[in-house]
Amino acid sequence: MAPHTTPKPAGDRKLRGPIMLRTDDTQSSTHDQRLLESLGSSDHDWKHADPWRVMRIQSEFVAGFDALSDLPKAVTVFGSARLGEGTPEYEQSCALGEALVESGYAVVTGGGPGLMEGPNRGAHDAGGMSVGLGIELPFEQGLNEWVDLGLNFRYFFARKTMFLKYSQAFIALPGGYGTLDEVFEMLVMVQTRKVTNFPMVLIGTEFWGGLVDWIRSQLLTRGLISEGDDKLFLLTDSVEEAVEHIVEAHRVMTDERIREREAMEGRS
Repeated sequence: MAPHTTPKPAGDRKLRGPIMLRTDDTQSSTHDQRLLESLGSSDHDWKHADPWRVMRIQSEFVAGFDALSDLPKAVTVFGSARLGEGTPEYEQSCALGEALVESGYAVVTGGGPGLMEGPNRGAHDAGGMSVGLGIELPFEQGLNEWVDLGLNFRYFFARKTMFLKYSQAFIALPGGYGTLDEVFEMLVMVQTRKVTNFPMVLIGTEFWGGLVDWIRSQLLTRGLISEGDDKLFLLTDSVEEAVEHIVEAHRVMTDERIREREAMEGRS
């Protein structure tokens, strides 16, 4: 797979929301940490701090809904920030971004480097919508250069809501704890029918295979998940198969909605 050698995007990016700072300072904590950790202190000033914090949380939801409300049908891609240019996974992630745009989708990622940057880069190169939803971390990484529409979030749960609300499919590339968290978050939401049964794909049979085997040998056989819960995702090494799976799933969903609407109209 040939490496991507396209130049950096020429257009200037404008910030219309959360602040970006150029600084050498290292954060001692994040907004999530300060929200969730009282450390058992009796002098925790929650009566004064937390009600105001609710307003900040609300503002993140409002900003996200406002910025993403006109987003076309989109696929979110999860993956490691640590597998960058020069790795096979990065080149595959770029090809994935291109393939999704060519199939009519916007591409949404966590906005960071590595396997978040790759799909954004591929989408940008293909002339599609490249979206990045970043998160405040102690080790700031910022939004990658290939994001055309980006938001930075202070709170993980607000950011996760945006992934769920504005995506119609999810793809997971190899990644660490953050990627695993996102994968299982989406599986739980689909399993419990909190969201529509949107297609989900795990790319990388060598990377994900052991986890899938464990799900089936431990969770399924012991009755900890239901029959069929191990089939809520496709495991593949192929970008083409991943995108075709999503396109076909959406075609079936559209056909079912048309039949349901026709049936309702026939009864009225």
